[in-house]
Amino acid sequence: MDTIFWPLEAGSLVLKNRIVMAPLTRCRAGESHMPNALMAEYYAQRASAGLIVAEATMAIAGNSAFWKEPGIYSEAQVDAWRQVTDAVHARGGKIVLQIWHGGRACHPLLNGGITPVAPSALAIVGEEVHTPEGKQPYTLPRALETDEVPDIVAGFAQAADNAIAAGFDGVEVHGANGYLIDQFLRDGSNVRDDIYGGSREARAKFLFDVLDAVCERIGSDKVGLRLSPLNGFNDMRDSDPVGLTAWLTARLGRFNLAYLHVMRADFKGEQQGDVLAAVRENYPGVVIANMGYTPEEAKAAVGAGQLDAVAFGVPFIANPDLVERIELGAPLAEADPKTFYSDGPEGYTDYPTLETAHA
Repeated sequence: MDTIFWPLEAGSLVLKNRIVMAPLTRCRAGESHMPNALMAEYYAQRASAGLIVAEATMAIAGNSAFWKEPGIYSEAQVDAWRQVTDAVHARGGKIVLQIWHGGRACHPLLNGGITPVAPSALAIVGEEVHTPEGKQPYTLPRALETDEVPDIVAGFAQAADNAIAAGFDGVEVHGANGYLIDQFLRDGSNVRDDIYGGSREARAKFLFDVLDAVCERIGSDKVGLRLSPLNGFNDMRDSDPVGLTAWLTARLGRFNLAYLHVMRADFKGEQQGDVLAAVRENYPGVVIANMGYTPEEAKAAVGAGQLDAVAFGVPFIANPDLVERIELGAPLAEADPKTFYSDGPEGYTDYPTLETAHA
């Protein structure tokens, strides 16, 4: 049997296979940011994955970047998430929650008029955000004061605690895709001159502070981290992404994380480099990679020991039984982008499995 179907120990997580469901923003939580029964059905349908990484979820209130994404900052949200984790566990699945702060990707129209915060007062340009008033350009964020940062770090730790209380098997700290942690890491979005800006060490301090706080709160064996050193989404750049990756991953080993989840490419196809080689050379722990893998490429990468697991995003949208399809060599259904962020079950819970499609 292909090694991609072998179990994998990732910290306290014991995965039944090495096919991971990547975090996918689906905007079904409504304007109240409340998890619901529809979301429970969606995730439970995909419980055959070795691990589900649930969608980017607001760690701290008032930082919406997707309008209808969920949160994990209130007792009511914790209670509501339990229906999701219970449903996944009932089908033998494992699920972690991606905890997240949008930073400059947030918008006043989504947050009661509040100006978004960021490492530096640099707006996202060339992209737009969905709001109740239609697509809008991003606004100029306010640079965080040095003494404000520890409160955000504490917010991540509390979100991790809340996630465990909600029944999640762990958390994935979102350090990717141009959101707050990534904004601190890359020199194209961080031009600070205090302890959080300038050198690589200073730019990484916010991430390291978050990891220290989260790992102390729930245990490092329940904590993953996602990075996207090349991804230009949300107007992101770094002058040396491969060098940053090598430097950063050499220092992540001390955290003893459950896993490191790396996006290997740029959505826009503009920034190039072999960041996975830099990760493997410098990082001693479990590595999950993501972005554009075919089943055959994923099998080969895991089989050759280049990766420990592969995360699939869009294929899991249209194929709730993706693991079974890969195992059988069955064709994959195509997802409809028009329903990625719409309301209701269409394009969310109504994709058939092989079994129902042939019934």
